[in-house]
Amino acid sequence: MAEVATFATSDQLLIVIDPAARRTDAESVRIAKDVLSAGAATKVCLPEGPEEFARVLARRGSRRPVVVGDDRALMRAVSLLHRQRELAGCALSMVPVGGGLSLAGALGVPTGAVAAARAVLDGVVRRMDLLVDDSDGVVLGALRIPSLPPMREAPPVDQEDAVTASSSSGSGFGSGSGSGHASWLRTCQSLVRTLVPVRPSREPLTGVTRLAPARLRVEVDGVTLVDLDQPVEGISVTPGASGFAEVEVRPVSVGAEASPLSARGRTVTVSGADFRYRADAVVSGPVRTRTWVVREGAWGLTLPVA
Repeated sequence: MAEVATFATSDQLLIVIDPAARRTDAESVRIAKDVLSAGAATKVCLPEGPEEFARVLARRGSRRPVVVGDDRALMRAVSLLHRQRELAGCALSMVPVGGGLSLAGALGVPTGAVAAARAVLDGVVRRMDLLVDDSDGVVLGALRIPSLPPMREAPPVDQEDAVTASSSSGSGFGSGSGSGHASWLRTCQSLVRTLVPVRPSREPLTGVTRLAPARLRVEVDGVTLVDLDQPVEGISVTPGASGFAEVEVRPVSVGAEASPLSARGRTVTVSGADFRYRADAVVSGPVRTRTWVVREGAWGLTLPVA
């Protein structure tokens, strides 16, 4: 994270309150609004959706925008300003309110409503690096590949047991016999087969599963860090310092645990089979190739004075 500190001015603020924040914690929203209004001239906007959020931000004029919301609201604001090519001249402020606040905390924003609002009024603007991909998407904090955690599998169910149970319980419906009873039994068995998945084993549910290894080529500044012949468990890319990204690749362990492969550079390209990636809190893909470039000091965020 490259930082260039400049003191924020708090004479005119545009307070943009994300609808999810209003639903999640109306009291924190009220506290933040009261603290900000007591310390500066403010205009409060309550957009109802992403399109209105974008319009409000585009019409901010000379006011400094303050996002009251979660990580997704902050990312939305940065993405909009980036696409409008206005990030360089617009410093953002944030009061974290909502469910997902890990990105805000990692960036140094206080997570309490009062402390965050006071930082908006009295803090400094720090310029930070940004990862920008070839589809004009942005990454503020961290990029993860693959993007999603493994899904827990349901306990195995034996189809024959299910059919037997169904036919046994069916005797209570009546004393049908002959072709009528056989027809009824076949109907139940057919229905059970469509509803009950066949599992190859009877191992108990442990709650721990692994993602299938990915075969991806990772290039940092044109140099191959890992190729398609080396399966990997995961890749992480984060904006580092002074215009460089920190890249870590975790190869699949065979026998002894494999050590992560690390590199740093200004351009990172990942390619191979279809893959999804998580950029901060947003999942994108599947894609077969994507390139991220570090933009040094591309955006500014108001943080407490160190």
